[in-house]
Amino acid sequence: MKIAVSELIVRFMERLGIDHIFGMPGAHILPIYDSLYNSGIKSILAKHEQGAAFMAGGYARASGKISACITTAGPGATNLITGIANAYVDKQPVLVITGETSTHIFGKGGLQESSGEGGSIDQDALFKSITKYNKLVERTDYLANVLNRAAKILLSDTSGPVLLSFPFNIQKEMVDEEILDQIKTRKNHHHYHDVFASDALIKLIEEASAPIIVAGNGCIISGAQQQVSELSELMNIPVTSSLKGKGVVCERSKLSLGSLGVTSYGGAYHYILEQADLIIFLGAGFNERTSYVWNKDLLKNKKIAQIDNNIEQLEKVFKADVAILGDITTILSRVNLELSEKLKQQQISTKKIPNTLHKYQMINDESSVKNMLELRERFPLVALFFQELEQHFPKDIMVFDDNIIFAQNFFRVSSENRYYPNSGVSSLGHAIPAAIGARFAENKPVFAIIGDGGFQMCCMEIMTAVNYQLPMTIVMFNNSTMGLIRKNQFQQYDERYINCDFVNPDYELLSRSFGMQHYAVNSEADLDGLLAKIDYKKSINLIEIMIDKNVFPGYISNR
Repeated sequence: MKIAVSELIVRFMERLGIDHIFGMPGAHILPIYDSLYNSGIKSILAKHEQGAAFMAGGYARASGKISACITTAGPGATNLITGIANAYVDKQPVLVITGETSTHIFGKGGLQESSGEGGSIDQDALFKSITKYNKLVERTDYLANVLNRAAKILLSDTSGPVLLSFPFNIQKEMVDEEILDQIKTRKNHHHYHDVFASDALIKLIEEASAPIIVAGNGCIISGAQQQVSELSELMNIPVTSSLKGKGVVCERSKLSLGSLGVTSYGGAYHYILEQADLIIFLGAGFNERTSYVWNKDLLKNKKIAQIDNNIEQLEKVFKADVAILGDITTILSRVNLELSEKLKQQQISTKKIPNTLHKYQMINDESSVKNMLELRERFPLVALFFQELEQHFPKDIMVFDDNIIFAQNFFRVSSENRYYPNSGVSSLGHAIPAAIGARFAENKPVFAIIGDGGFQMCCMEIMTAVNYQLPMTIVMFNNSTMGLIRKNQFQQYDERYINCDFVNPDYELLSRSFGMQHYAVNSEADLDGLLAKIDYKKSINLIEIMIDKNVFPGYISNR
Protein backbone atom coordinates (compact mmCIF):
# COMPACT_ATOMS: atom_id res chain seq x y z
CA MET A 1 0.00 0.00 0.00
CA LYS A 2 1.28 3.47 -0.89
CA ILE A 3 1.19 6.30 1.63
CA ALA A 4 2.61 9.82 1.63
CA VAL A 5 6.02 10.39 3.25
CA SER A 6 4.28 12.80 5.63
CA GLU A 7 2.05 9.96 6.83
CA LEU A 8 5.03 7.61 7.08
CA ILE A 9 6.90 10.07 9.32
CA VAL A 10 3.92 10.37 11.65
CA ARG A 11 3.58 6.57 11.89
CA PHE A 12 7.34 6.34 12.51
CA MET A 13 6.96 8.70 15.46
CA GLU A 14 4.01 6.70 16.78
CA ARG A 15 6.10 3.51 16.67
CA LEU A 16 8.82 5.29 18.64
CA GLY A 17 6.24 5.93 21.37
CA ILE A 18 6.05 9.68 20.75
CA ASP A 19 2.69 10.97 21.95
CA HIS A 20 3.30 14.75 22.04
CA ILE A 21 5.07 17.01 19.58
CA PHE A 22 5.84 20.67 20.30
CA GLY A 23 6.22 23.33 17.66
CA MET A 24 4.84 25.91 15.26
CA PRO A 25 3.52 25.26 11.77
CA GLY A 26 4.67 26.97 8.59
CA ALA A 27 3.94 26.48 4.90
CA HIS A 28 6.86 24.13 4.27
CA ILE A 29 5.91 21.67 7.02
CA LEU A 30 2.12 21.61 6.57
CA PRO A 31 1.94 18.14 4.91
CA ILE A 32 3.31 16.54 8.09
CA TYR A 33 1.04 18.71 10.23
CA ASP A 34 -1.91 17.56 8.12
CA SER A 35 -0.90 13.93 8.72
CA LEU A 36 -0.79 14.64 12.45
CA TYR A 37 -4.46 15.67 12.31
CA ASN A 38 -5.87 12.13 12.63
CA SER A 39 -2.94 10.61 14.52
CA GLY A 40 -2.65 9.67 18.19
CA ILE A 41 0.11 12.26 18.62
CA LYS A 42 -1.03 15.45 20.32
CA SER A 43 0.41 18.51 18.59
CA ILE A 44 1.21 21.39 20.97
CA LEU A 45 1.42 24.94 19.62
CA ALA A 46 4.21 26.91 21.31
CA LYS A 47 4.69 30.68 21.13
CA HIS A 48 8.27 30.49 19.85
CA GLU A 49 10.31 27.63 18.41
CA GLN A 50 12.92 27.95 21.16
CA GLY A 51 10.12 27.38 23.66
CA ALA A 52 9.04 24.32 21.69
CA ALA A 53 12.56 22.87 21.90
CA PHE A 54 12.71 23.53 25.67
CA MET A 55 9.28 21.90 26.06
CA ALA A 56 10.45 18.82 24.19
CA GLY A 57 13.50 18.67 26.46
CA GLY A 58 11.37 19.05 29.59
CA TYR A 59 9.06 16.31 28.36
CA ALA A 60 12.03 13.98 27.76
CA ARG A 61 13.51 14.68 31.21
CA ALA A 62 10.24 14.07 33.04
CA SER A 63 9.08 11.02 31.06
CA GLY A 64 12.34 9.30 30.17
CA LYS A 65 10.85 8.82 26.70
CA ILE A 66 11.67 10.13 23.25
CA SER A 67 10.13 13.55 22.68
CA ALA A 68 9.73 15.63 19.54
CA CYS A 69 9.46 19.14 18.18
CA ILE A 70 8.52 20.39 14.73
CA THR A 71 9.02 23.64 12.80
CA THR A 72 9.09 25.04 9.33
CA ALA A 73 12.18 25.90 7.28
CA GLY A 74 14.51 28.89 7.69
CA PRO A 75 13.70 30.95 10.79
CA GLY A 76 11.56 28.16 12.21
CA ALA A 77 14.60 25.92 12.30
CA THR A 78 17.12 28.56 13.36
CA ASN A 79 14.92 29.54 16.31
CA LEU A 80 15.33 26.01 17.65
CA ILE A 81 19.09 26.22 18.03
CA THR A 82 19.46 27.15 21.72
CA GLY A 83 16.86 24.62 22.85
CA ILE A 84 18.42 21.85 20.77
CA ALA A 85 21.90 22.77 22.00
CA ASN A 86 20.54 22.40 25.52
CA ALA A 87 19.12 18.96 24.68
CA TYR A 88 22.42 17.94 23.10
CA VAL A 89 24.49 18.80 26.17
CA ASP A 90 21.92 17.04 28.39
CA LYS A 91 21.84 14.00 26.06
CA GLN A 92 18.07 14.18 25.68
CA PRO A 93 16.36 11.98 23.04
CA VAL A 94 14.61 14.69 21.03
CA LEU A 95 13.46 14.09 17.47
CA VAL A 96 13.43 17.37 15.52
CA ILE A 97 11.35 17.54 12.33
CA THR A 98 11.76 20.56 10.06
CA GLY A 99 10.36 21.47 6.68
CA GLU A 100 12.24 22.71 3.65
CA THR A 101 11.51 24.26 0.28
CA SER A 102 10.90 21.84 -2.58
CA THR A 103 14.06 20.34 -4.08
CA HIS A 104 13.48 21.90 -7.50
CA ILE A 105 13.79 25.34 -5.83
CA PHE A 106 17.17 24.59 -4.21
CA GLY A 107 19.72 27.24 -5.11
CA LYS A 108 17.17 29.57 -6.73
CA GLY A 109 16.49 31.82 -3.74
CA GLY A 110 13.28 30.24 -2.50
CA LEU A 111 11.55 31.86 0.46
CA GLN A 112 13.03 30.56 3.75
CA GLU A 113 15.24 28.06 1.92
CA SER A 114 17.90 26.54 4.16
CA SER A 115 19.39 23.85 1.90
CA GLY A 116 22.78 25.56 1.77
CA GLU A 117 22.58 25.90 -2.02
CA GLY A 118 23.06 29.17 -3.87
CA GLY A 119 23.90 31.24 -0.81
CA SER A 120 20.90 30.11 1.23
CA ILE A 121 21.13 29.24 4.93
CA ASP A 122 22.97 25.95 5.45
CA GLN A 123 20.82 24.27 8.09
CA ASP A 124 23.05 21.18 8.13
CA ALA A 125 26.07 23.26 9.12
CA LEU A 126 24.09 25.12 11.79
CA PHE A 127 22.94 21.94 13.55
CA LYS A 128 25.92 19.68 12.88
CA SER A 129 27.61 20.25 16.24
CA ILE A 130 24.43 20.09 18.37
CA THR A 131 22.78 16.93 17.02
CA LYS A 132 23.78 13.27 17.07
CA TYR A 133 22.41 12.90 13.55
CA ASN A 134 21.21 15.54 11.09
CA LYS A 135 19.85 14.76 7.64
CA LEU A 136 18.19 16.68 4.82
CA VAL A 137 16.14 13.96 3.09
CA GLU A 138 16.25 14.80 -0.63
CA ARG A 139 15.15 11.36 -1.95
CA THR A 140 12.93 8.54 -0.74
CA ASP A 141 15.00 5.58 -1.94
CA TYR A 142 17.15 5.64 1.23
CA LEU A 143 14.39 6.73 3.62
CA ALA A 144 14.37 3.44 5.54
CA ASN A 145 18.11 3.74 6.22
CA VAL A 146 17.72 7.33 7.44
CA LEU A 147 14.88 6.45 9.80
CA ASN A 148 16.72 3.38 11.07
CA ARG A 149 19.77 5.43 11.95
CA ALA A 150 17.63 8.09 13.61
CA ALA A 151 15.77 5.50 15.68
CA LYS A 152 18.97 3.75 16.75
CA ILE A 153 20.40 6.98 18.14
CA LEU A 154 17.17 8.05 19.84
CA LEU A 155 16.82 4.64 21.50
CA SER A 156 20.45 4.35 22.63
CA ASP A 157 21.68 4.71 26.21
CA THR A 158 23.78 7.69 25.13
CA SER A 159 21.14 9.50 23.12
CA GLY A 160 20.79 13.05 21.92
CA PRO A 161 18.84 15.17 19.44
CA VAL A 162 18.24 13.91 15.90
CA LEU A 163 17.14 16.35 13.19
CA LEU A 164 15.38 15.26 10.00
CA SER A 165 14.49 17.88 7.40
CA PHE A 166 11.98 17.10 4.66
CA PRO A 167 11.54 19.25 1.53
CA PHE A 168 7.95 20.12 0.79
CA ASN A 169 7.71 17.93 -2.35
CA ILE A 170 9.35 14.95 -0.59
CA GLN A 171 6.72 15.09 2.17
CA LYS A 172 4.03 14.59 -0.48
CA GLU A 173 5.72 11.75 -2.39
CA MET A 174 4.12 8.32 -2.17
CA VAL A 175 6.14 5.42 -0.77
CA ASP A 176 5.49 1.82 0.25
CA GLU A 177 3.95 1.52 3.71
CA GLU A 178 6.16 -1.57 4.24
CA ILE A 179 9.14 0.74 4.77
CA LEU A 180 8.00 0.96 8.39
CA ASP A 181 8.62 -2.76 8.85
CA GLN A 182 12.29 -2.24 7.97
CA ILE A 183 12.77 0.18 10.87
CA LYS A 184 13.67 -0.98 14.37
CA THR A 185 11.74 1.21 16.79
CA ARG A 186 12.07 -0.73 20.05
CA LYS A 187 14.94 -0.40 22.46
CA ASN A 188 17.36 -3.23 23.13
CA HIS A 189 18.54 -3.31 26.72
CA HIS A 190 22.27 -3.97 26.63
CA HIS A 191 23.60 -4.34 30.16
CA TYR A 192 27.36 -4.63 30.20
CA HIS A 193 28.29 -6.65 33.23
CA ASP A 194 31.99 -7.09 33.83
CA VAL A 195 32.12 -9.41 36.84
CA PHE A 196 35.83 -8.82 37.35
CA ALA A 197 35.36 -5.04 37.37
CA SER A 198 32.53 -5.19 39.92
CA ASP A 199 34.69 -7.50 42.05
CA ALA A 200 37.41 -4.85 41.92
CA LEU A 201 34.88 -2.24 43.09
CA ILE A 202 33.82 -4.48 45.98
CA LYS A 203 37.47 -4.87 46.97
CA LEU A 204 37.96 -1.10 46.98
CA ILE A 205 34.90 -0.67 49.22
CA GLU A 206 36.13 -3.38 51.59
CA GLU A 207 39.55 -1.77 51.92
CA ALA A 208 38.32 1.83 52.35
CA SER A 209 37.83 3.29 55.81
CA ALA A 210 35.78 6.32 54.71
CA PRO A 211 34.24 5.92 51.25
CA ILE A 212 31.80 8.44 49.79
CA ILE A 213 29.38 8.14 46.88
CA VAL A 214 29.03 10.95 44.34
CA ALA A 215 25.70 10.24 42.63
CA GLY A 216 24.89 11.89 39.31
CA ASN A 217 22.00 12.16 36.90
CA GLY A 218 23.02 8.80 35.44
CA CYS A 219 21.58 7.18 38.58
CA ILE A 220 18.18 8.75 37.86
CA ILE A 221 18.25 7.88 34.17
CA SER A 222 19.19 4.30 35.03
CA GLY A 223 16.50 4.10 37.73
CA ALA A 224 19.19 3.21 40.27
CA GLN A 225 17.98 5.32 43.22
CA GLN A 226 17.03 2.26 45.24
CA GLN A 227 20.35 0.53 44.55
CA VAL A 228 22.34 3.64 45.53
CA SER A 229 20.37 3.93 48.78
CA GLU A 230 20.88 0.22 49.48
CA LEU A 231 24.65 0.49 49.03
CA SER A 232 24.77 3.60 51.22
CA GLU A 233 22.71 2.06 54.02
CA LEU A 234 24.26 -1.39 53.74
CA MET A 235 27.84 -0.14 54.21
CA ASN A 236 27.19 3.20 55.99
CA ILE A 237 28.56 5.22 53.06
CA PRO A 238 27.65 8.94 52.92
CA VAL A 239 26.18 10.19 49.64
CA THR A 240 26.60 13.50 47.92
CA SER A 241 25.24 14.30 44.48
CA SER A 242 25.99 16.35 41.44
CA LEU A 243 23.55 19.19 40.87
CA LYS A 244 21.54 17.11 38.38
CA GLY A 245 21.65 14.19 40.81
CA LYS A 246 19.91 15.99 43.70
CA GLY A 247 17.34 13.61 45.11
CA VAL A 248 19.03 10.34 44.09
CA VAL A 249 18.87 9.71 47.81
CA CYS A 250 16.63 11.77 50.07
CA GLU A 251 18.63 14.80 51.18
CA ARG A 252 17.00 14.65 54.60
CA SER A 253 18.45 11.19 55.28
CA LYS A 254 21.17 10.66 57.87
CA LEU A 255 23.79 9.74 55.27
CA SER A 256 23.12 12.56 52.81
CA LEU A 257 25.63 15.37 52.38
CA GLY A 258 23.52 17.33 49.93
CA SER A 259 25.02 18.28 46.59
CA LEU A 260 28.65 18.79 45.71
CA GLY A 261 29.46 21.94 43.81
CA VAL A 262 31.07 25.34 43.70
CA THR A 263 27.75 27.09 44.41
CA SER A 264 26.73 24.69 47.20
CA TYR A 265 26.99 25.16 50.95
CA GLY A 266 30.27 23.20 51.01
CA GLY A 267 29.69 20.34 53.44
CA ALA A 268 30.36 17.56 50.93
CA TYR A 269 33.45 19.37 49.70
CA HIS A 270 34.96 19.55 53.19
CA TYR A 271 34.00 15.95 53.99
CA ILE A 272 35.84 14.72 50.90
CA LEU A 273 38.90 16.83 51.70
CA GLU A 274 39.04 15.95 55.38
CA GLN A 275 37.62 12.42 55.69
CA ALA A 276 37.20 10.40 52.49
CA ASP A 277 39.73 7.90 51.17
CA LEU A 278 37.56 6.44 48.38
CA ILE A 279 35.24 8.33 46.01
CA ILE A 280 32.67 6.27 44.08
CA PHE A 281 31.34 8.22 41.09
CA LEU A 282 28.01 6.87 39.86
CA GLY A 283 26.78 8.43 36.61
CA ALA A 284 28.39 11.75 37.54
CA GLY A 285 30.49 13.65 35.01
CA PHE A 286 32.56 15.72 37.48
CA ASN A 287 31.97 18.86 35.46
CA GLU A 288 33.08 22.39 36.32
CA ARG A 289 30.36 23.00 38.92
CA THR A 290 30.71 19.65 40.68
CA SER A 291 34.50 19.58 40.62
CA TYR A 292 35.06 23.10 41.99
CA VAL A 293 36.69 23.93 38.64
CA TRP A 294 38.57 20.61 38.71
CA ASN A 295 40.20 21.24 42.07
CA LYS A 296 42.97 18.63 42.33
CA ASP A 297 42.76 18.59 46.13
CA LEU A 298 39.35 16.87 45.94
CA LEU A 299 40.89 13.73 44.46
CA LYS A 300 44.36 13.93 46.00
CA ASN A 301 45.52 10.77 47.83
CA LYS A 302 42.18 9.03 47.26
CA LYS A 303 41.12 5.88 45.47
CA ILE A 304 38.58 6.49 42.73
CA ALA A 305 35.90 4.22 41.28
CA GLN A 306 33.55 5.17 38.47
CA ILE A 307 30.50 3.56 36.86
CA ASP A 308 28.92 5.06 33.75
CA ASN A 309 27.05 3.74 30.72
CA ASN A 310 28.74 6.32 28.48
CA ILE A 311 32.30 5.39 27.56
CA GLU A 312 33.05 9.05 26.83
CA GLN A 313 32.47 9.88 30.50
CA LEU A 314 34.79 7.20 31.88
CA GLU A 315 38.06 8.78 33.06
CA LYS A 316 37.17 11.92 31.13
CA VAL A 317 38.79 14.27 33.66
CA PHE A 318 40.54 11.92 36.11
CA LYS A 319 42.19 8.52 36.20
CA ALA A 320 40.16 5.92 38.08
CA ASP A 321 41.43 2.90 40.00
CA VAL A 322 38.32 1.06 38.80
CA ALA A 323 36.28 2.28 35.80
CA ILE A 324 33.23 0.25 34.81
CA LEU A 325 31.23 0.75 31.62
CA GLY A 326 27.68 -0.42 32.14
CA ASP A 327 24.25 0.02 33.65
CA ILE A 328 24.43 1.38 37.20
CA THR A 329 21.33 -0.51 38.36
CA THR A 330 22.64 -3.86 37.13
CA ILE A 331 26.15 -3.42 38.51
CA LEU A 332 25.08 -2.09 41.92
CA SER A 333 22.53 -4.89 42.29
CA ARG A 334 25.34 -7.42 42.05
CA VAL A 335 27.68 -5.36 44.25
CA ASN A 336 24.99 -5.02 46.93
CA LEU A 337 24.21 -8.73 46.82
CA GLU A 338 27.87 -9.67 47.23
CA LEU A 339 28.44 -7.19 50.05
CA SER A 340 25.28 -8.36 51.80
CA GLU A 341 26.46 -11.96 51.68
CA LYS A 342 29.87 -11.01 53.03
CA LEU A 343 28.27 -9.07 55.87
CA LYS A 344 26.10 -12.07 56.77
CA GLN A 345 29.15 -14.30 56.83
CA GLN A 346 31.02 -11.67 58.87
CA GLN A 347 33.76 -11.50 56.26
CA ILE A 348 33.53 -7.70 56.27
CA SER A 349 32.12 -4.96 58.51
CA THR A 350 30.06 -1.88 57.74
CA LYS A 351 31.93 1.39 57.70
CA LYS A 352 32.05 3.38 60.88
CA ILE A 353 30.19 6.63 60.40
CA PRO A 354 32.37 9.49 61.68
CA ASN A 355 30.98 11.13 64.78
CA THR A 356 31.50 14.40 62.99
CA LEU A 357 29.33 13.51 59.94
CA HIS A 358 26.45 15.70 61.11
CA LYS A 359 28.79 18.70 61.08
CA TYR A 360 29.14 18.36 57.32
CA GLN A 361 25.48 17.89 56.54
CA MET A 362 23.28 20.37 54.76
CA ILE A 363 22.00 23.12 57.10
CA ASN A 364 24.27 21.89 59.95
CA ASP A 365 27.64 22.09 58.18
CA GLU A 366 30.20 23.62 60.56
CA SER A 367 32.93 23.94 57.95
CA SER A 368 30.72 26.31 55.98
CA VAL A 369 28.28 27.41 58.66
CA LYS A 370 29.38 31.04 58.42
CA ASN A 371 28.70 31.12 54.68
CA MET A 372 25.38 29.32 55.10
CA LEU A 373 24.19 31.65 57.85
CA GLU A 374 25.22 34.65 55.78
CA LEU A 375 23.34 33.30 52.76
CA ARG A 376 20.21 32.77 54.87
CA GLU A 377 20.52 36.25 56.37
CA ARG A 378 20.89 37.77 52.90
CA PHE A 379 17.98 35.87 51.38
CA PRO A 380 15.57 35.04 54.22
CA LEU A 381 12.44 34.89 52.05
CA VAL A 382 14.10 32.57 49.54
CA ALA A 383 15.37 30.24 52.29
CA LEU A 384 11.94 30.18 53.94
CA PHE A 385 10.19 29.49 50.63
CA PHE A 386 12.30 26.39 49.95
CA GLN A 387 11.81 25.24 53.53
CA GLU A 388 8.04 25.54 53.06
CA LEU A 389 8.21 23.78 49.67
CA GLU A 390 10.19 20.91 51.15
CA GLN A 391 7.71 20.45 54.00
CA HIS A 392 4.52 20.93 51.99
CA PHE A 393 5.59 18.57 49.18
CA PRO A 394 7.51 15.58 50.55
CA LYS A 395 6.82 13.76 47.27
CA ASP A 396 5.35 13.88 43.77
CA ILE A 397 6.42 17.29 42.49
CA MET A 398 8.68 18.33 39.63
CA VAL A 399 10.88 21.41 40.01
CA PHE A 400 12.55 23.07 37.02
CA ASP A 401 15.09 25.58 38.24
CA ASP A 402 16.87 28.34 36.31
CA ASN A 403 18.55 29.88 39.36
CA ILE A 404 20.22 26.82 40.87
CA ILE A 405 22.25 28.43 43.68
CA PHE A 406 19.26 28.98 45.98
CA ALA A 407 17.84 25.47 45.61
CA GLN A 408 21.29 23.91 45.85
CA ASN A 409 21.73 25.46 49.29
CA PHE A 410 18.19 25.69 50.66
CA PHE A 411 16.18 22.84 49.08
CA ARG A 412 16.64 19.32 50.45
CA VAL A 413 15.18 17.20 47.67
CA SER A 414 13.23 14.09 48.55
CA SER A 415 13.97 10.91 46.60
CA GLU A 416 10.26 10.93 45.69
CA ASN A 417 10.47 14.36 44.08
CA ARG A 418 12.29 15.29 40.89
CA TYR A 419 14.58 18.30 40.66
CA TYR A 420 15.64 19.48 37.20
CA PRO A 421 18.29 22.22 37.30
CA ASN A 422 18.97 24.35 34.26
CA SER A 423 21.99 22.40 33.12
CA GLY A 424 22.67 21.89 29.43
CA VAL A 425 23.95 25.20 28.09
CA SER A 426 22.47 27.04 31.10
CA SER A 427 20.17 29.20 29.02
CA LEU A 428 18.06 31.84 30.71
CA GLY A 429 14.35 31.38 30.13
CA HIS A 430 14.52 27.58 30.18
CA ALA A 431 12.49 26.75 33.29
CA ILE A 432 8.99 27.82 32.21
CA PRO A 433 8.80 26.06 28.81
CA ALA A 434 10.64 23.00 30.15
CA ALA A 435 8.16 22.77 33.03
CA ILE A 436 5.28 23.04 30.55
CA GLY A 437 6.72 20.16 28.53
CA ALA A 438 7.12 18.08 31.70
CA ARG A 439 3.56 18.81 32.75
CA PHE A 440 2.32 17.22 29.51
CA ALA A 441 4.32 14.11 30.44
CA GLU A 442 3.37 13.82 34.12
CA ASN A 443 0.17 14.73 35.93
CA LYS A 444 1.98 16.15 38.96
CA PRO A 445 2.39 19.63 40.41
CA VAL A 446 5.22 21.34 38.53
CA PHE A 447 7.22 24.38 39.66
CA ALA A 448 9.33 26.65 37.47
CA ILE A 449 11.91 28.59 39.50
CA ILE A 450 13.18 31.63 37.62
CA GLY A 451 14.54 35.15 37.99
CA ASP A 452 12.77 38.20 36.64
CA GLY A 453 15.32 38.53 33.81
CA GLY A 454 14.77 34.96 32.68
CA PHE A 455 11.02 35.36 33.12
CA GLN A 456 10.91 38.18 30.61
CA MET A 457 12.74 36.02 28.05
CA CYS A 458 10.07 33.33 28.00
CA CYS A 459 6.90 34.58 29.70
CA MET A 460 4.74 34.36 26.58
CA GLU A 461 5.08 30.58 26.75
CA ILE A 462 2.80 30.79 29.79
CA MET A 463 0.04 31.28 27.24
CA THR A 464 0.81 27.78 25.96
CA ALA A 465 -0.10 26.52 29.42
CA VAL A 466 -3.21 28.71 29.33
CA ASN A 467 -4.21 27.43 25.88
CA TYR A 468 -4.02 23.81 27.01
CA GLN A 469 -5.41 24.46 30.52
CA LEU A 470 -2.21 23.15 32.02
CA PRO A 471 -1.79 23.98 35.73
CA MET A 472 1.67 25.02 36.90
CA THR A 473 3.31 27.27 39.48
CA ILE A 474 6.01 29.80 38.63
CA VAL A 475 8.24 31.14 41.40
CA MET A 476 9.96 34.34 40.30
CA PHE A 477 12.70 36.14 42.22
CA ASN A 478 12.28 39.85 41.56
CA ASN A 479 15.30 42.10 42.03
CA SER A 480 15.06 44.18 38.81
CA THR A 481 18.51 43.10 37.67
CA MET A 482 20.47 40.32 36.01
CA GLY A 483 21.70 39.02 39.35
CA LEU A 484 24.80 37.07 38.31
CA ILE A 485 26.00 39.88 36.04
CA ARG A 486 25.50 42.52 38.73
CA LYS A 487 27.30 40.27 41.23
CA ASN A 488 30.30 39.88 38.94
CA GLN A 489 30.40 43.61 38.19
CA PHE A 490 30.30 44.27 41.94
CA GLN A 491 33.05 41.79 42.80
CA GLN A 492 35.36 42.02 39.82
CA TYR A 493 34.67 45.25 37.92
CA ASP A 494 34.69 47.96 40.63
CA GLU A 495 30.89 48.28 40.65
CA ARG A 496 30.86 49.53 37.06
CA TYR A 497 27.30 48.39 36.42
CA ILE A 498 26.28 48.22 32.80
CA ASN A 499 23.31 46.48 31.14
CA CYS A 500 22.29 44.55 34.23
CA ASP A 501 19.44 46.67 35.66
CA PHE A 502 15.99 47.02 34.12
CA VAL A 503 12.41 48.08 34.84
CA ASN A 504 9.88 45.36 35.63
CA PRO A 505 6.21 45.40 34.69
CA ASP A 506 3.48 45.20 37.30
CA TYR A 507 3.37 41.45 37.68
CA GLU A 508 0.00 41.45 39.37
CA LEU A 509 -1.53 43.15 36.32
CA LEU A 510 0.43 40.88 34.00
CA SER A 511 -0.83 37.81 35.86
CA ARG A 512 -4.39 39.04 35.63
CA SER A 513 -4.07 39.54 31.86
CA PHE A 514 -2.72 35.98 31.49
CA GLY A 515 -5.43 34.53 33.69
CA MET A 516 -2.92 33.57 36.39
CA GLN A 517 -3.21 33.77 40.15
CA HIS A 518 -0.63 36.16 41.58
CA TYR A 519 0.93 35.98 45.05
CA ALA A 520 3.37 38.69 46.17
CA VAL A 521 5.89 37.80 48.88
CA ASN A 522 7.40 40.84 50.56
CA SER A 523 7.73 39.45 54.10
CA GLU A 524 7.84 36.18 56.00
CA ALA A 525 4.19 36.70 56.93
CA ASP A 526 3.29 36.53 53.22
CA LEU A 527 4.72 32.98 53.08
CA ASP A 528 2.81 31.77 56.12
CA GLY A 529 0.35 29.17 54.82
CA LEU A 530 0.81 30.35 51.23
CA LEU A 531 1.53 26.96 49.66
CA ALA A 532 -1.51 25.44 51.37
CA LYS A 533 -3.91 27.91 49.75
CA ILE A 534 -2.72 27.51 46.15
CA ASP A 535 -4.70 25.40 43.67
CA TYR A 536 -2.17 23.11 41.96
CA LYS A 537 -4.73 21.05 40.05
CA LYS A 538 -6.48 23.74 38.03
CA SER A 539 -4.64 27.04 38.36
CA ILE A 540 -1.60 28.70 36.80
CA ASN A 541 0.13 30.57 39.61
CA LEU A 542 2.86 33.18 39.89
CA ILE A 543 4.62 33.58 43.23
CA GLU A 544 6.66 36.79 43.14
CA ILE A 545 9.39 36.89 45.80
CA MET A 546 11.12 40.22 46.28
CA ILE A 547 14.89 40.22 46.86
CA ASP A 548 17.48 43.01 47.13
CA LYS A 549 19.49 43.63 43.94
CA ASN A 550 22.52 44.68 46.01
CA VAL A 551 22.71 41.46 48.02
CA PHE A 552 24.72 38.64 46.48
CA PRO A 553 25.50 34.99 47.25
CA GLY A 554 28.94 34.42 48.70
CA TYR A 555 30.66 32.36 46.01
CA ILE A 556 32.87 34.06 43.43
CA SER A 557 32.21 33.32 39.78
CA ASN A 558 35.04 33.23 37.25
CA ARG A 559 32.77 34.60 34.57
